Amino acid sequence: MTMLTDWTDDHTNRFQKEVLTFGHDLESSGLFTDDALIALLEKHPSEQLDVCSMSDNPDPRFPNEFLTGDFRGVPAKALLDAAKAGRIWINVRKGMNLHPEYKKVLDAMYGGLAEKVGGKTYNANGGILISSPISQTPYHFDKTETILWHVRGKKRIYIYPLNEKFIADKDYEAIITNDLVDDLPYEKGFDDEAQVFDLKAGEAITWPLNSPHRVDNGSFCVSVTTEYSTRESGIKNANMIANAALRSKFGRTPNYAQDGDMKRYIKAGLGIALRRLGYVSNSAGPDMVKFRIDPDAKGFVVPTEPFVRNF
Repeated sequence: MTMLTDWTDDHTNRFQKEVLTFGHDLESSGLFTDDALIALLEKHPSEQLDVCSMSDNPDPRFPNEFLTGDFRGVPAKALLDAAKAGRIWINVRKGMNLHPEYKKVLDAMYGGLAEKVGGKTYNANGGILISSPISQTPYHFDKTETILWHVRGKKRIYIYPLNEKFIADKDYEAIITNDLVDDLPYEKGFDDEAQVFDLKAGEAITWPLNSPHRVDNGSFCVSVTTEYSTRESGIKNANMIANAALRSKFGRTPNYAQDGDMKRYIKAGLGIALRRLGYVSNSAGPDMVKFRIDPDAKGFVVPTEPFVRNF
């Protein structure tokens, strides 16, 4: 089984260095049809499933923040209908890992990739994103290497330069030390310098580690997002933990780009130690549920009194 359809030597040379698009054949697996997705939602563990909506945040720096929803007791077909009709975004976390038929496809995806780029072994996690026609993913960055494999619908992705203007060290540090926060402060003028890609079914895209990006749907969409750690991502994340401590505890102004290799190795050791000591925490507080899915409600979304997610 092969999943890469048009990979060339040029793709291999540019992989992880530049924004890169390529073709794939996930649709042929039959695992992303409506019926297959309903079956997946019926059996997937609830603690690994997120059903979200978008907030009307008045702060223009953080538009479209995700709100956590209560989907308990809602039939899987109704969840899929909600994603098709309302402001709903479903993340089937580790959906590609936890179910044998999907794991087989994930192994083929990364087995093919490993063959193309030099026999590397990847320990990838894969989530399945099911999102409404008006869903928008806020401006953010990923802490690991990421590939977005688009399967159904039309999706536009904006990818921004990887520099201090678009992802300041202090913002990276704040996010790496807080497991519940991913969004970066956004300014509309950033779009003038973004690379913009309109993804169609059967196209995948990847970008250099930590590149800021955001996504607008043009229709109901189904995608697979995969992530994997590398030595580079591990060292950088550990450095940012150390730099966060230096900034907050000692008033220093560290800069990752200006550090040499030796300083980064030393800070990586410090960052690993700080993580083990509990410096990284959910400092933003617990995950609060703010709405519930109601199949009989317009848009499927009904606000609820906030409560801590316990499912």
